[in-house]
Amino acid sequence: MKYVGYHRTSTLEQHLERGISEITKYCDTNGIKLHRSKVYCDQQTGKNFDRPSYQLLRQEVLEEGDVLIITEVDRLGRNKADTLKELRYFNDNNIRVMILELPTTLVDINSMGNDMAKMMMETINNMLIELYASLAEGEMHKRVKRQREGYEALRASGKWDEVMGRPRALAKDTFEKDYKLVLEGKMRPVDLMRKHNLSRATYYRYREDYKKENSNGNEVKPEVVSDFDDVEIVF
Repeated sequence: MKYVGYHRTSTLEQHLERGISEITKYCDTNGIKLHRSKVYCDQQTGKNFDRPSYQLLRQEVLEEGDVLIITEVDRLGRNKADTLKELRYFNDNNIRVMILELPTTLVDINSMGNDMAKMMMETINNMLIELYASLAEGEMHKRVKRQREGYEALRASGKWDEVMGRPRALAKDTFEKDYKLVLEGKMRPVDLMRKHNLSRATYYRYREDYKKENSNGNEVKPEVVSDFDDVEIVF
């Protein structure tokens, strides 16, 4: 029988050390020797189970009678249906799963002599795991929703390219300084584009950003566009 530790975080920015420390500390305290003295780790989304270390454990490391140790249900996965499916796989293959956040899973119910107590403990574990899996999936959906709302806010503010896409071709304050000259009729749009090596698409996008940020109920002067449409811009 082997005790195998596994931990997952969603992104590289999240640190693995906390989960690794929880598992190793639990094992040290309870006299458990981890397989290969390590915790297998992935830094990938919990929406699916196509992760290198997890698949290695599932296909090559874990065998009948082994024990898989994780810190929380959502470290295994955040999709409720798939997470429960994986847990059923382990149960069907006589692989015990210990979840540190659920103390009842730390009890080896197979060693219990009372069948009624064993059945009750197994029922409690199944109910708790399903509840925690539901919470994990709900948190994932809320995170996706918040992320989508954040993206929409960036697009609405005209800052999508600046924050998420390509870096600005021209600093915002530099564009605004020269664009004010365009509004005052002291510079043609085509001259601004030539001066800063801007494409028409980029110029129009920056112009719209300026208008959105400077409207505030005040009338924005129309720009002078003489000779703009008929001039081929060559850089």
